[in-house]
Amino acid sequence: MEFPFQLLKTVLLLIRAPFPSPSGAASSDDPTMYFGNGEVKSSAVVKYSAAPPSTYALPEEKTDLKMPPANWLRENPQLGSAVLGSSSKSKPFSSFGIAYDFIDCIGNGVDVVSDSENIKKLLKIPYSKSHVSMAVHRVGRTLLVDELDIQELFRRSSQTGDWTWLKEFYQRLNDQKWQRKKKSKEHWYQKAILSKFLYYSINGDGAAEPVLDNMNEGDDDKNAEECSSSWPATFTSPSDFCASFDDPHSLQGLRNDFVRNIMWTFEDIHMLVGSNMPIFGGGRYPAVSLKLRESNKPINILTGIDYWLDNLMCNVPELVMCFHVNGIVQKYEMIKTEDIPHLENSTFSTRVVKDIAQNILSFLKSNCTKEGHTYWLFKASGSDIVKLYDLTTLCEEAEEEKYQNPFTLPVAVLLYKVASNLMLKTRQNRKHYGTVRTLLLNCVKLLDQERHPQIIASAYYMLSELFQLNEPSEGDGGESLRAGGLEDSYSDEDREEEEEEDLTEDSDENSSFSDGSKLQDDSKAVAVIRSVGELSVPEKYKSTHQIRPSGSFPVSQDKEERCRHILSYVLMGLKAVDGSIKRESDLPAADPNTPIPLKYEDAGPVQADLKHPTRSGMIPGSWQHHMKMQLFLKASKAYYVLSDAATNLLKYGRALRYIKLSMQCYDAYCSVNGTLSPRVLQLHSQCLSLCGDIQLMLAQNANNRAAYLEEYSYQTKDDQEILHSLHRESSCQAFNMVTDLAMDPEYQLFVSSKCYEAAHDLLISEALKEENSDQLPQLLKRLGNIRNEMGVFYMNQAAALQTEKEMKKPVSTAEQELWKKSFSFFEKGIGDFEAIGDKTNTALLLCNTGRLMRICAQAHCTVMADESRGEFSPEEALYYNKAIDYYLSAMRSLGSREIHPAVWDSVNWELSTTYFTLATLLQDFAPLSRKAQEQIEREVTEAMIKSLKYCDLQTESARQPLYQYRAATIHHRLASMYHSCFRNQVGDEHSRKQHRSLAELHYSKAVSLFLSLREAPCELLRTLLERVAFAEFTMAGQSSSMTKLKSLTGAMEIMTEAHHAFRLIQKELLEKEEESSEPAASESPIGSDMAAAAGLDLPEVTRLIGVFEPSFCFLLLQIIKLMTTVKRKPSNKDEEMLKTYKNVYSKLLRADKSAPLLDRIQLYMDLLQQLTPQTGSDGANKQEE
Repeated sequence: MEFPFQLLKTVLLLIRAPFPSPSGAASSDDPTMYFGNGEVKSSAVVKYSAAPPSTYALPEEKTDLKMPPANWLRENPQLGSAVLGSSSKSKPFSSFGIAYDFIDCIGNGVDVVSDSENIKKLLKIPYSKSHVSMAVHRVGRTLLVDELDIQELFRRSSQTGDWTWLKEFYQRLNDQKWQRKKKSKEHWYQKAILSKFLYYSINGDGAAEPVLDNMNEGDDDKNAEECSSSWPATFTSPSDFCASFDDPHSLQGLRNDFVRNIMWTFEDIHMLVGSNMPIFGGGRYPAVSLKLRESNKPINILTGIDYWLDNLMCNVPELVMCFHVNGIVQKYEMIKTEDIPHLENSTFSTRVVKDIAQNILSFLKSNCTKEGHTYWLFKASGSDIVKLYDLTTLCEEAEEEKYQNPFTLPVAVLLYKVASNLMLKTRQNRKHYGTVRTLLLNCVKLLDQERHPQIIASAYYMLSELFQLNEPSEGDGGESLRAGGLEDSYSDEDREEEEEEDLTEDSDENSSFSDGSKLQDDSKAVAVIRSVGELSVPEKYKSTHQIRPSGSFPVSQDKEERCRHILSYVLMGLKAVDGSIKRESDLPAADPNTPIPLKYEDAGPVQADLKHPTRSGMIPGSWQHHMKMQLFLKASKAYYVLSDAATNLLKYGRALRYIKLSMQCYDAYCSVNGTLSPRVLQLHSQCLSLCGDIQLMLAQNANNRAAYLEEYSYQTKDDQEILHSLHRESSCQAFNMVTDLAMDPEYQLFVSSKCYEAAHDLLISEALKEENSDQLPQLLKRLGNIRNEMGVFYMNQAAALQTEKEMKKPVSTAEQELWKKSFSFFEKGIGDFEAIGDKTNTALLLCNTGRLMRICAQAHCTVMADESRGEFSPEEALYYNKAIDYYLSAMRSLGSREIHPAVWDSVNWELSTTYFTLATLLQDFAPLSRKAQEQIEREVTEAMIKSLKYCDLQTESARQPLYQYRAATIHHRLASMYHSCFRNQVGDEHSRKQHRSLAELHYSKAVSLFLSLREAPCELLRTLLERVAFAEFTMAGQSSSMTKLKSLTGAMEIMTEAHHAFRLIQKELLEKEEESSEPAASESPIGSDMAAAAGLDLPEVTRLIGVFEPSFCFLLLQIIKLMTTVKRKPSNKDEEMLKTYKNVYSKLLRADKSAPLLDRIQLYMDLLQQLTPQTGSDGANKQEE
């Protein structure tokens, strides 16, 4: 509670006023007071004071206190209400008024909250024979103690018939009649002169004026009336609470009317007390209390304890006692607070009072264990037995249905306010979560939903707010579902069981509270103190009960589990709100005989902002309207998180169901709220984005559609009830298109694209333009990805359509439409990725566009009448060149291989492939009708060289063998082309020599690359045979025998390199033969080998062998002829070589042509091996080893 700075300064001066120490020295700072050689320690801090201490001037001796001063009964903030003539009797809800004002202290830091009068009454129990009736409530670790005037309660409830069971129960406890004893005239006389004395003390100059006799007579009646009206009216209508929800003080009897509120620490007990004791100050006495006594009446022990406790609680070091005789002031006496326990006839032990306080607190804390319950501490007049009853439990056991606990609503409001206050702290410290949850659950249990729907709905909303959705999961996210737990396993039954476990209290109680020989009246008591004398025994009672263990959060921290709890609380909140909204059918019918009053007003401008009821009859701006918006939004967030978790678990049908529910909650939210905040729009954008993800995943996983449909169709009871509440406000059909489970992948991709586009439009809108710097790039990436997916989808459809159509048919309109769609999506996707500077994905989409151009090129190939492939068309060349341009753009987008090696290698390979395909088609299907041979050869050479340029032979990767094969094939093709040119060209010797040189160069490189490969024996053999044929053709143009012999010897060296190719073929045939489970039993030896070598192109092997054998024979024969006809005398080496050639030639001629393929290959290998040392070609042998 706030008050002016000057007042605060005065209060602090009051707190820090110097107090006499036991030795007589002054302590300037310490507000703690020690008494009786350290027997008791007490300190007090003023939390609030209505006014500073009043400067006093004591009435002079012989002043007649029966005569009122001029200022009597005038309101004075320094004195408070206690001296205005009203009763000092405590109000039954006084502790609640204090608790509402100092909500931060409730729950943990304070042990007791009460009126100082109640505290004094409790501590005087062992000394007093008077009755004690107190209501006790627990909130966390704090006890709220109030006087429970049971007779006044019965008097006020007699008209309604409530509490009859308690009347009967009370009469069984008491043999005496329970009617109130009327106060004597002497009592009111003493009250009146005390009031006048205090007013004289603040008005020393005021003259006493006579008063009429009937004035004093009226005081008695007035005071009696005020005393009887201290009990507040019972709360019966929901409007009472609605009016007081934001300001609980508006409830009658719940105001904090104390002059000051003090945090009093008595030993280790922390008490927040309210006090109306007037405090005076002035001169060298900064703070004193004034007391009035008759001179002939000594101070008894009860009065002494009263005075002592009053001064302790208010931290007042001294007391001024005024003695009078029949109202005439006689004398004054100054008494120090620490001396009060030692006054004559009023001697008491402060240590005993300390033990009493500790024992009573321990007794109450050990037995008042249930939050929200009303406990009754009762001691009958003249009795030594103190009993504690649980009135809430007794109410529940009563047979009558109509009962009203007047404490129910104040307790519920307090529990709610304490929880609200702790909620502010949970943002920084999660240790309060368990406490808040318990407080709110107890609050809800106390209230009737029909009578107090607002606080119930608010409590459930706060319970849902405890489960933060933006926190990372502890441990393995999604553990509960991955571990095989049932999905959506939350229900009312589970929740009730959980609450019962959380609210179960420790049943251990100190055995000294009661014994086995209980009286019949004790059977209903929670605990009993057999003798008040026990309270004076040190540590007789010890608190053994723990409220709750360490305040830990009592539920799983798994995200899915949190969402299930949130939705269960949201549902309960929605039920409370829906139950409070009255439809027209619920309203009473109009009486036709009663006129309806009409209010006529001057005609003015028509107001456009009139608030019309919503679909359910809810008035905009009402608490129901506000609460429903919050609950709808919370449910939408929870379903969004559940959908995201299901997506991570690949449960796409479940994910789509949850995102649909999230969208329906958002739809209902929009229907009751015309203006959407940026926070809500951002959530909607996230939902749309997630929905796009789910639809994309469903399109990509069409094989599991049946399982997804089953997940999508399932619905829990809570989901159904939440949906029913949503339908009260909206049809929830706005987002059906994007959340339905379609069977068509194309439609799912289309829906996914539309979701991303809608989310993107939201993020770039004026409302969110400056708030989503992080979310927008992610959404653009998703948008680019879905456009890539749609482009690929239509591109694959075009490729499939192209494969299915007949070769002779031209390009169809359907194909062209698919190309246009695909190209459009690729183009948009490239723009999305370029907008966020995503070079890698930009390169991938450019690469896909290049692939689309290649498909277009393949569709434009010409087909002849005989269904053979025609010449390479201009359209093909156009699209292949476009593809090359896109691949080059992709390379430029990446910049270097370091940006993303995998994507760089992929683009590099596709570019090399496109150049190679272009060159191959130009070479194999040369457009001779349009271009000259030389031009075609130049274009082929250029394309081949460019393809070779992008063959990365240096980098070790999975594609390295493919690059080697591609490079070898390019060299082979170029060699074949130059071979053909050399053979067909006539006249230009320079060109012939150049072609011959290039052919030899490329053949050499091709052979070298093929030799390094293990998977291309046929290609190696073919290249070697072509190279030998090239050597033979060269020899044919030579005239000298020695030159021819040299050329033939070189050709034979090339031929011996075929040994490596045959060895690879043999190895593969043998491996396949060993892997075969069935024996090769075939009549044909070739067929046997063919069955064994399913992966080898056996027809190609057979064809190549058919070329190899004649060529080998021809070479051997020509070498033998030239060596035998040479004119010069042969050397020994020449003779040895000739002999070897003849031997090999002889074996080759005698070879069985029908022998199995493996035997023939082995023969060729043996013959080539014999020639290897003779030719000096060791390279092949080294290679094969």
